[in-house]
Amino acid sequence: MQKSTYQLCSQEQRRNLLANAKPFVLSRQTVYEAYRRVRANRGTYGIDSVTLEMFDKDVENNLYKIWNRMSSGSYMPLAVKRVLIPKKGGGERSLGIPTVTDRIAQMVVKMYVEPLCEVMFHENSYAYRPNRSAHAAVAQARKNCFNYSWVIDIDIKSFFDTIDHELLMKVVKRHTQEPWVLLYIERWLKASVQHEDGTVEMPVRGTPQGSVISPLLANLFLHYAFDKWMDKVVPYCPFERYADDIVVHSSSLTQAQYVKTQIESRFKECGLQLHPEKTKIVYCRYGRSKEPEESHKEKSFDFLGFTFKPRRLGVMKKGLNTYWGFTPAISSKSKKEILDNVRAMNISRKMSMNLSDIAKMINPALRGWINYYGVFRRSELRMVLENVNYYLCKWFKKKFRITSNVVAVKWLNKTVEKTPKLFAHWELLKCISVRQ
Repeated sequence: MQKSTYQLCSQEQRRNLLANAKPFVLSRQTVYEAYRRVRANRGTYGIDSVTLEMFDKDVENNLYKIWNRMSSGSYMPLAVKRVLIPKKGGGERSLGIPTVTDRIAQMVVKMYVEPLCEVMFHENSYAYRPNRSAHAAVAQARKNCFNYSWVIDIDIKSFFDTIDHELLMKVVKRHTQEPWVLLYIERWLKASVQHEDGTVEMPVRGTPQGSVISPLLANLFLHYAFDKWMDKVVPYCPFERYADDIVVHSSSLTQAQYVKTQIESRFKECGLQLHPEKTKIVYCRYGRSKEPEESHKEKSFDFLGFTFKPRRLGVMKKGLNTYWGFTPAISSKSKKEILDNVRAMNISRKMSMNLSDIAKMINPALRGWINYYGVFRRSELRMVLENVNYYLCKWFKKKFRITSNVVAVKWLNKTVEKTPKLFAHWELLKCISVRQ
């Protein structure tokens, strides 16, 4: 029997013929770049239990399958694995973990859509954007707290779980009409969710927090639901927004109450709801006295792991009066989280390890905490980091069978003198102290 032209072609020629027949134009180089970014971000596996390491064993063929299915329109996402993680303030947060294949496919779409959106995102939106950070948002909030007397601390109830799919697709279509982009975003929104007990549900609202595409979609949704609306309706109130963490500034209590009511109404129109207990109005104008000029029960708020509250800034030259300001420092919730993590490291039980091994084990975490929480009022980190010294002394006592705390502290001080850079936090602490 005579063979067809397709059968006579090499594998590469067959792929080129198939590429020309695809309904969607999508380069294989784009898929490879998406894979490279996903691999750099690491992450765990989805419901298929395929890790990045397993995916890499046949990476060329796996990437070809993704490209082939996305180009032909036959790509269908698997269910999202739902896991619950504890929140800082108590309770649990739901995360949706897609498979490695779905993460790569989502990255392909993100790489296409993000440049179209980035050029028009608001200057006060800081999350998941190039050259922007949580520190920049906190710094701007600190600046505005000096210029405005009141803050509206906004908390959106279950934001990622309650985004309206129809409204979200409308705002996506404002930026692209590319059929394959719209097709796959809609499929991801409608993808089933598998719970930890094995049950599966079909979501009617929301986008999984934890997927590659969700941060971009969330930013896009709030750009129209909040950012542009604020500029139009209350342009006199500056704000900082990091994803769904929002702080709005106002000049008076009356203005703050009015703006809060307006925001609440606006979010209802968009299918969102303010958390009735966590959303609050805070007084932040302080000067020579720590007590507010206006009586108000709320005197602090948390933003991105930092607590804003009145703190002593220094002494004024005339009259030597103490000057107070409304500034950020590591929050109590963040301190507790660090202490819990340090405790979970079980430093005092690492009998088989030497001190250098322990340093290698915990230094990445120490540097991360110092680099993030140490940007504002680094001295507030002291108590937390000294807790590490406490566990190092416990390790010393157990390893060398010593009962005296005094001997352990002396050993620690001598060790710091000899190797001050061994642990990341030792350079931060001017002198060593250990809680008894």
